[in-house]
Amino acid sequence: MTQPRVGASKSVNRRGFLGLAGAAGVAGAGAVLLGNGVAPAAVAAPSRRLSDPFQLGVASGDPLPDSVVLWTRLAPKPLDYDGGMPRRVVPVQWEIALDEKFSKVVQRGVEHAVPEEAHTVHADVKGLRPHYEYYYRFRVGDEISPAARTRTAPAPGTSPTVDFAFASCSNWEVGYFTAYRHMAQERPDVVFHLGDYLYEYAAGVNGDIRTHAGNEMNTLDEYRQRHAQYKTDADLQLVHSVAPFIVTWDDHETDNNYANLDPENRDAAQGNDTPEAFAARRRAAYQAYWEHMPLRRFRKPVDTHLPLYRRFEYGATATFSVLDTRQYRDNQPYNDQWQVSGPDQWQTDILGEEQHAWLEQSLSRSRSTWNVVPQQIFFADWDQVVGPDVGGYNDGWDGYKASRDRVLGFVEERGIDNFVVLTGDVHTHYANDLRRDFERPETPVIGSELVATSITSNGDGSGNTQLSPVLQQESPHVKYTCDRRGYVHCNVTKDRYVADYRVVDYVSRPNAPLRTDASFVIEAGRPGLQEL
Repeated sequence: MTQPRVGASKSVNRRGFLGLAGAAGVAGAGAVLLGNGVAPAAVAAPSRRLSDPFQLGVASGDPLPDSVVLWTRLAPKPLDYDGGMPRRVVPVQWEIALDEKFSKVVQRGVEHAVPEEAHTVHADVKGLRPHYEYYYRFRVGDEISPAARTRTAPAPGTSPTVDFAFASCSNWEVGYFTAYRHMAQERPDVVFHLGDYLYEYAAGVNGDIRTHAGNEMNTLDEYRQRHAQYKTDADLQLVHSVAPFIVTWDDHETDNNYANLDPENRDAAQGNDTPEAFAARRRAAYQAYWEHMPLRRFRKPVDTHLPLYRRFEYGATATFSVLDTRQYRDNQPYNDQWQVSGPDQWQTDILGEEQHAWLEQSLSRSRSTWNVVPQQIFFADWDQVVGPDVGGYNDGWDGYKASRDRVLGFVEERGIDNFVVLTGDVHTHYANDLRRDFERPETPVIGSELVATSITSNGDGSGNTQLSPVLQQESPHVKYTCDRRGYVHCNVTKDRYVADYRVVDYVSRPNAPLRTDASFVIEAGRPGLQEL
């Protein structure tokens, strides 16, 4: 298959690369990093020129005060299962500089792109300055990638302003990723992607604005192809090129509404008919996800497991405890029905004991003003049933009430200040106060939840920002909603957390303008959302 040329690589402006060796292992000691465990002698220079291998762009991620991961994938033919690459190891040179002209290069190195990892690169660059802006790029032979910006995390003990965005749910077939381009123009310090980075469905299932390549993802080749297709999007490439990403997945990176090793449906056509078949599908999905995200090498999946929950400290301003609510959860109660409630919701676990204990430790250890939990699914109670029935969203935390009560109980009993949950999944903006007992609105607010709408999923939306009468009556902790597409931009200081709900009015055609539909502030030491 062929793919239009998007985000093409550049063969100009090579200053700074001239000092790089032409093949792995030639540069002086300490100047070259050899990745993937490949010995230099096993690596041969390309026997023929790779034409435009950087069509999937470049990215960075998981920033620490002294390091960041640099990512790319070599794919001259993006929609071919092998990306159009030969089955051999290819040395990829990288460099990182203080300026976008690369006149002040601070580090250079070489990684090895291997066919067993879809010729992806995950260079963990260390020894960088905290809270500092850098520029990076890659080279294979005479081909140089687009240059990109990244930024390290602040140093411990400092209290800088932290400017970031979070988003989720970008479905290729439903519309254009214009919101990503607007996010890029804001040049945030970091972007949190909270899941559904792509969708697994076969071509034509979700819409006809743009068409997925291939069948529903099942095999490693199919997952790789779909990741590559999404990475050809110019707006997605742009936002990756201006800010590091911290990612976590939800369900569609593997299978809609799956829970641990339980698929949505037992369907042979989707590779879900037996536990062994779904385990193989999940293994393929996790491998492709790691390959295509700017994650460190040690997170490479082993069998069906990929450790994604992790912690990021942004100085004394904010600590981010990133969760994974898919990989370890019990199956949804009541067959995952909407607004069905009962005692089974108190018998299910969404995080697993190890992740629960880790989250409690992360919150306890934090010395930051803001304790932020980026995660996937609706955290607050979501009751849309009139009367004493508590309703709920069984794929969200409503289906796992014991887990939610454990988290909120820990926050309340241990006095965890300035607790903020970040959420995606539901394709609608929400702003929620958090209480230990949502059925008793007179109880104190102990935190806040900010829910980002989708990048494209559910299409243009109607522009409705009115809470339904039932939601107002049964869930008074919900303060705001909007069904347009977009993301949430956050500006956080030691005193205030400001959340701007950005929206575009359409995604069915490109180039929609951006606007701020609502803004909320949380004052440090004063739980609860206040609309600006």
